[in-house]
This record gives sequence, structure tokens and C-alpha cells, in this order.
Amino acid sequence: MFLSSEEKLYPIVQVIEKRISVFSQIPIENGELIQVLRYEANQYYKPHHDYFSDTFNLKRGGQRIATMLMYLTDNVEGGETHFPMAGEGECSCGGKMVKGLCVKPNKGDAVLFWSMGLNGESDPNSVHGGCAVLSGEKWSATKWMRQRTSY
Repeated sequence: MFLSSEEKLYPIVQVIEKRISVFSQIPIENGELIQVLRYEANQYYKPHHDYFSDTFNLKRGGQRIATMLMYLTDNVEGGETHFPMAGEGECSCGGKMVKGLCVKPNKGDAVLFWSMGLNGESDPNSVHGGCAVLSGEKWSATKWMRQRTSY
């Protein structure tokens, strides 16, 4: 679910938005509404890019340039965020060894990654996915940031 425009005005949400803006160096007004996600056992998200390849979505604020992924819960087995093009190593993704980098979901942690390079081109190496949850529930919040004001 996406937070509503009214919920965006809650003081705690404004503090989170400000921290994301300071950390990413992207103005608050360039951000989309925060999306909260829940994954239960055996649920996952296939590898994908956060940037757009259609013109409809580009009309509202331009391209997505960065993503802040925030982990809201502990005590989940699996549920890592997998970046298959990051690095030469191996990591555990939902209990399976895969190539790339995996970030374990730990409450209070966040991952910032870029969908575009400094040259303004989409970065195909930003592909990522959500590994299968083996037990427990994974809760996360995602904030996408665009080139221009999006709302």
C-alpha cells in the first residue's frame, strides 16, 4: 500500500522523508509516496529495475533515479534483497546460494541504490529482487525518487 497524501503530512513521516532527502541529496518534493510492503512465507519479488521504460510514467517527475528501501521488521528468515549484478561474490537468497550481493532485512536498516548513472542513462546493473521469505514476515517501506518534482 502507498501512504496517502494526508499520511505524508504526519510528523513521523515528514522526519523520515527529510532523512531520506538529506542522505540521498535529492529534494523531498522529487519523491513518490512511500510504499509499505509485507511478504509472508514463500513470497518473493522477481528481479526488476525501478526505472521506467514507458513514456506514461515519465510524465510525472521524470525518471526514477534512486530508491531507498527501509526494513521494518526483524526475525525473518530469508527475504534478502538480491542485487545479482553487484560484485563477484556469492550470497544466500532465500536459502539458495546465488551470485551477487544480498542484503539481509534487519529492522532499522536501509539501502539506497541508484537506477541512473551520473550521465543520466538508466543503469541496467541496478536490477534487484526480493528473495523468498522462509519463515516469519518481512515488512519494508520503499521510497522512489525522481529527476523532478513528481507530485
